[in-house]
Amino acid sequence: MNMHASGAIAPSQVGALLREWRAARRLSQLDLALDAGLSARHLSCIETGKAQPSRDVLARLADTLEMSLRERNALLVAAGYAPRYPESELGTPELSQVRQAIDFILHQQEPYPAFLLNRHWDIVGANEAAVRFTGAMLGGRASPHRNMLRHVFDPDDLRASLANWEEVAGHLISHLHALVARSPLDATARALLDEVLAYPGVPAHWRLRDLSSVPGPLLTTTFNHEGQTFSFFSTITTFGTPRDITIDELHIESCFPMDEATAAFCRALAQQEA
Repeated sequence: MNMHASGAIAPSQVGALLREWRAARRLSQLDLALDAGLSARHLSCIETGKAQPSRDVLARLADTLEMSLRERNALLVAAGYAPRYPESELGTPELSQVRQAIDFILHQQEPYPAFLLNRHWDIVGANEAAVRFTGAMLGGRASPHRNMLRHVFDPDDLRASLANWEEVAGHLISHLHALVARSPLDATARALLDEVLAYPGVPAHWRLRDLSSVPGPLLTTTFNHEGQTFSFFSTITTFGTPRDITIDELHIESCFPMDEATAAFCRALAQQEA
């Protein structure tokens, strides 16, 4: 694919980019045109470079293809337009209210763990309960990773204490496969998939996406630690109608104890620190 020196996709490549997205979504040209309210001829001309799509047409195509804000920007640049959505650091004044909301949610989850994650499951932030519990599962040593997938797949990390590792790892692999399929130009997601699949003991059939497997809304995670079992269920919080790429790609994973033993262990860890 032709690139500018800046790394942006060349404007003439909007048709190739749309074809990649159609293939990823398993949509024919006619299907995409109908769903986006276009004629098949118009879409064909866009894909072959015979017609220049307007911003409105690109927005309709992006809606139909369920593109993220980052990917919508790439589509606009590919068509020769300026990107529409900003990407701000969480510490900037523009996102101060969002940062306050995130800090409040993380704090309110105490004494139970909560993590702030980006689209690649990098741990952007966490509450003290998450730090305490992770440290306890690792015997007081620090994890070498700042990524939830690496925590789960690395035998020298949290994986060693996960009683239901295959269930948790399988759940995450399903989501990662879906991200790779949903975002065909996301090289980071594809590299992360290759990396975690290379860890020892990963089932060979996980290398292929299982289209019949749909991850459930709740994930149960069970840990074995010093002869005790601790179990959590997790919920995911995302931000509705974001207009900034950073916010669009963040989510909060909150862990809730499934029994009194787990709740008591988390409270005890908090009291030890107090």
